[in-house]
Amino acid sequence: MKNTPKILIALLLISTASFAQKIPADSIFANFYKATGGKALWDGVKSFSLKRSYAAAAAAPYVADFTVSLPDQSIYKSKTIMKRSFVYTVKGNEGWIKVPIGQRMDVKDLSQAEQQNMRLEMYDLIAPFLDYKKRGLIATTVGTETLNGAQVNQVELQGKGVKYNLYFDAKTGLLVRQKENQAGVETTTDMSDYVKSDYGLSFPSKLVEVNSVDKKPVTIKSAVTVNAPVKVELFKR
Repeated sequence: MKNTPKILIALLLISTASFAQKIPADSIFANFYKATGGKALWDGVKSFSLKRSYAAAAAAPYVADFTVSLPDQSIYKSKTIMKRSFVYTVKGNEGWIKVPIGQRMDVKDLSQAEQQNMRLEMYDLIAPFLDYKKRGLIATTVGTETLNGAQVNQVELQGKGVKYNLYFDAKTGLLVRQKENQAGVETTTDMSDYVKSDYGLSFPSKLVEVNSVDKKPVTIKSAVTVNAPVKVELFKR
């Protein structure tokens, strides 16, 4: 019984130290911006395009092209598999998909849920926490842990219908893992091989994605171009 106060004090000190070690989420994001080229460059991102190739065991490889205009809240995605291209577009409050049927393209409206997924994808493609407050998301630091032998800072980012758990390398500041929970499906993406774009920002050129439904790793090769002219015809229905 004599040792009880000492034990309580020790536990209190451990708890206080653990609390003090939690870095504010905005500071973790700031470290990422700095590590990838600087917040000024990120603030200057108005549009971007990506070229990605996807490969998985026992599945046909495919490629995808993305074009995003952040001021217009528009996203274009063309997914080509076995020489057939499926085109998904969201522009403002509208969204549609173009499906190849013979020599023509059949156009159908996207559901509200599909449109919302693509609006999230606009940011998922480069940084899900970009302008997160304006987008109605809440960021909370979970704490520090070890991932693949390296110390990481974990941040939970939550909004309507979606939750992210983001893991930033404590030493480099780079985002190395992202877990996204949406509609009951968890998708884990590991990111590596950051490459500096011509614009000056660095993005991961290699991603490995696994979701809780397929449970098959998909390796993604990615290249990003920032603020290139957006072709208006891409967003025509």
